[in-house]
Order: sequence, then C-alpha cells, then structure tokens
Amino acid sequence: MKKSRMPDDRVVTAFKEACVRRNLRTTHQRLEIFRELSATGEHPDAITIYRRVRKRIPTISLDTVYRNLKLLAEYGLISIVGMSDERLRFDANMTRHHHFSCVRCGMIRDFYSVRLNALKMPEEAKAFGDTVSLHVEVKGVCDTCIAGKRGAVSRQGLRNTKGEAK
Repeated sequence: MKKSRMPDDRVVTAFKEACVRRNLRTTHQRLEIFRELSATGEHPDAITIYRRVRKRIPTISLDTVYRNLKLLAEYGLISIVGMSDERLRFDANMTRHHHFSCVRCGMIRDFYSVRLNALKMPEEAKAFGDTVSLHVEVKGVCDTCIAGKRGAVSRQGLRNTKGEAK
C-alpha cells in the first residue's frame, strides 16, 4: 500500500469552491475524507479511506465515510470507478482521464490519452438516455503481477505482495 501524501492546497481550495457552487456544506469530516482521497492515486475503497481518516478523526464512522463518498459522487465532486463485482472504488481526479485496472491484484491507475479523449459518445449509448461522461477502462495484468511480485487474488479479497490478505 502506498503512503498517502497531503493534497495540494489548490485542490482543497477548488473542492471547497465547488461545494459552495453546489450549495453543499464543507464539514470537517467531508473535507478530511476528500483530503484523503485526493492525496492518493490508488483509487481506494471506502474501508481504506475510513481507516486512514480515522487516524485523524477517531470518532468517524464507516457509515459516515460511505455516505459522504456517495454524496460527493452524486454532486460530481469525485467519481466511482471499478463498478463490477468488487467493492466500489473512488477517484478524486476529476480531470478527463481513463483507467488501467489489473485483473490480478486490483490495482487501478490513471492514464491520459488525447486519442481516447477524442472519442464521441456512441449513439447506441444515447439510446438509453442522456449521457453524462465517457470513460475508458483498460483491463490487463500490471507489470508487478507479470513479474510475479504480487500474490494471486483469492475469493477472500486482494492479496498483498507477500500473499497475505489485506
């Protein structure tokens, strides 16, 4: 697991301004949840964010973290990624980007592509309703897994580099 870094002050300021524009209160808990999410490129799930924020706010509950993450996603301040049979994962990077997801270890990383950004929304998707965004997720096996440095994924969840459950 990568260590969190504190987000740039400009990111936090932009978040606060976006909350004001959306008439969303910037509570201490909400701000700390956003800080933690924006401090990493890991696309953590709610439990990971909860564990990290709890070090700073010992009284915060897992339910509070879940509710705030879903609310921030609903308001377009963060996005939900990796919607499959896995736990929901979250992303504070709201710039136009795409994702590479490792099918072995679950790692998700951002990548930027001018070519993918030029894709037009398919008419077939528009047939279902009003479209909001177009994101591409590339699934594959990451270099670390190819090199055999990570354990295999089990039914109990992701494995770390020593093969122990996270």
